Amino acid sequence: MFKLFRARLYIAISLFLTMIVSGVVGYRVIAGYSWVEATWMTIITASTVGYSEIRPTDEPTKIFTVVFIVCSLFVIAFAVSVVTEYLLARSTIYNVKHRRMKKKIDSLKNHVIICGYGRNGKQAAEKLKAYKRPFVIVEKNEEISNQIPDDVLYILGNANEDELLKSAGVERAACLICALPDDASNLFVVLSARQLNKNMTIVSRASDENSLRKLKLAGADKTVMPDKIGGDHMAAMVVLPDLVHFMDQLAFDGKSNINLEEISIDEISKGQEASSILDLDIRKKTGCNVIGYKKPNGEYIVNPESTQLLEAHSKLIVLGRPEQIVKLNELFRINSNEFYHN
Repeated sequence: MFKLFRARLYIAISLFLTMIVSGVVGYRVIAGYSWVEATWMTIITASTVGYSEIRPTDEPTKIFTVVFIVCSLFVIAFAVSVVTEYLLARSTIYNVKHRRMKKKIDSLKNHVIICGYGRNGKQAAEKLKAYKRPFVIVEKNEEISNQIPDDVLYILGNANEDELLKSAGVERAACLICALPDDASNLFVVLSARQLNKNMTIVSRASDENSLRKLKLAGADKTVMPDKIGGDHMAAMVVLPDLVHFMDQLAFDGKSNINLEEISIDEISKGQEASSILDLDIRKKTGCNVIGYKKPNGEYIVNPESTQLLEAHSKLIVLGRPEQIVKLNELFRINSNEFYHN
């Protein structure tokens, strides 16, 4: 729709410029005016402001002026109608779009809220989208918000405001990702969000190590320092290049090349009874290897024994080729996108 309006707008602009050029050239050739005089006569005639002629006019000049006035009225009327229609339609579509978006946001539960659509916020959104996790973006910069894809839910405004967080469904959200550019803003949002929702998981970005403790005291469950992670990764590529390259191949981006997956014991127990990793027999049935076990208290066991007892609310970390991961999910009827990965 906007392409059609844009095409008509270009036509209106082209006609307007053609009219001005024609008027200037016409007065220059027919009336013998100078370029400045011809431009002056063209503008006051087209705009109908009512100034008198520069000098007495002859009949050819009068005839040209009559024709020019009639043509200019039609061109200006067309241009005004196109611009008015464009602005009204854009406003209407904008309002309809945001009403629909608000309705969808109001219906969300256990979703993720991303505060800030900068570099880190955008990466988080792409990851969640790949995993088909419902999420809402909160961005206060209108220019940046225009970069958000049409199929992504977002709210334009300051995440520091409690009412805006409520509009994003913070009271029903499962997780909030604070990806604002400065630590002070992240700290304020974390503090506000924790007061509004005591149970959700809050992950916050931090630029300074001194901010880590403050963010955790404010209510952040996890903090991430992107600059530190990037520096560590680059140093590791120098010290352990082959190992880092191998780890880079272990994708877990929610696409068809998943190699790592975490599965909830509670999800597995719905399909079969199992008291240990050996009882699941994951390696034989799917080809995947269990490389980690997370206890209910948060403790991790790397490369657990096959006799490791499975407790409620615990998780397994498995490694396998993409087709093996798919087989694992199908075998145990696991849909990792339905719950939040702690």
